Amino acid sequence: MATQTTDATGERREDDFSAWYIDTVLKSQLADYTAVRGSMVIRPYGYAIWERIQAHVDKELKATGHQNAYFPLFIPLSFIHKEAEHVEGFAPQLAVVTHGGGEELTEPLVVRPTSETIIYDMLSKWIESYRDLPVLLNQWANVVRWEIRTRPFLRTAEFLWQEGHTAHETFEEADTEARLILDLYVRFIEEELAIPVLQGRKTESEKFAGALYTYTMEALMGDAKALQMGTSHNLGQNFSKAFDVTFLDRDGSREFPWSTSWAVTTRLVGAIVMVHGDDKGLRLPPRIAPTQVVIIPIWRKEEDRDKIEPYVAEVQHDLLEADIRVHVDWRDQVTPGFKFNDWELRGVPLRIEIGPRDVENAQAVFVRRDSREKRPVDRESIRASALECLDSVQQSLFEQAKRYREVHTASANSWETLARLLEDRGGFVWVDWCDSQPCTQKLAAEKATVRAIPLEEGEAIPLGPCICCGEAAKFRCVVARSY
Repeated sequence: MATQTTDATGERREDDFSAWYIDTVLKSQLADYTAVRGSMVIRPYGYAIWERIQAHVDKELKATGHQNAYFPLFIPLSFIHKEAEHVEGFAPQLAVVTHGGGEELTEPLVVRPTSETIIYDMLSKWIESYRDLPVLLNQWANVVRWEIRTRPFLRTAEFLWQEGHTAHETFEEADTEARLILDLYVRFIEEELAIPVLQGRKTESEKFAGALYTYTMEALMGDAKALQMGTSHNLGQNFSKAFDVTFLDRDGSREFPWSTSWAVTTRLVGAIVMVHGDDKGLRLPPRIAPTQVVIIPIWRKEEDRDKIEPYVAEVQHDLLEADIRVHVDWRDQVTPGFKFNDWELRGVPLRIEIGPRDVENAQAVFVRRDSREKRPVDRESIRASALECLDSVQQSLFEQAKRYREVHTASANSWETLARLLEDRGGFVWVDWCDSQPCTQKLAAEKATVRAIPLEEGEAIPLGPCICCGEAAKFRCVVARSY
């Protein structure tokens, strides 16, 4: 439970960002640790945020023709080995079941790290003709990847996600699908989560294991490190060939379908904390906040409570009629000051304070979570002002995050400049890059990676030499240290 201090999380964000993040996640009751290493419990408040993410993304996917399905948690180990890049990429993270029911299994089973293999085994039974295409599937599920270093929401041994899987007649249709989903994700993250993202394509060394191309969204967290917010993969025909998925095309010959896969995860909850949070805890964008407005009744005597109770009920009713998610905190075992700190820690966008004098003056006091601005609002204006305030907070959080990214974006034309920028200020750094393995390894020694190659930029921009080796660069890209 929150304490009545000026630093509600117990950590100052700029002094120790990592400790502040963990403290905020735990004290705001988003999640908690368990007896299982690297796993977390998502508590009701954190799960409520995930449910809002889930509801919005699910609605958008269904509007674009995708259908939900569910595939098994356990996958035969032999399936993983059928696609060479796939097994090489996931082998270090696999959790393998060798015994069940007290007996050794005839074939070990992998606990789902991702579902391409089990899905393509099924598609080999379901797809016969071009008339069966496209296949547009999505599932909401948990996955397990045996991570060495874990952090709640950002990197855990088990996490929740949606994973989409589609099959198409042509490369062009598959690539259009992968880009369509990327655009859907970007709109959602920017408009609902108020987090600006950079779209791009991953390098060969950073792409998804088994993909032809990986499209990515990268955001900058409050400590100037990058976070991959989600990915959309053009898988080419790799999995179709590995699992012998073919279809009779319009000319009567057999072809392999072109496929995609794509996902966002509970990592998005962690991103909301790291981008918008402050020393007092969470600052939730109103569109994703489980509670958008909290009303704090203030009274000393029972007759004061009797006086304000019907007034509070009227205000609550007005807000509910406007489809505002509102909660009234009638707890009498804690002080108003404790409640203020508690709801600030939880990041509720707008607090409305109502005491006996406010009832007499036919008003309420509004306190914004983002700016902590405090002002009285006339009774008849409360509903309209609340709606306006929530829109303003949403936009303000996005603009703050965007300004932070702009301040922490730079260019470098020498290795020394790049190394200094990464060490001194972090953030996104634009460089010219050759994409060779030695240069990638040298960058990794600086604890950094190429985060994204822009999708639309670069053709008209003259390229200089690779910032690392001095040879001809292949593209201009963004480099950063990341989670």
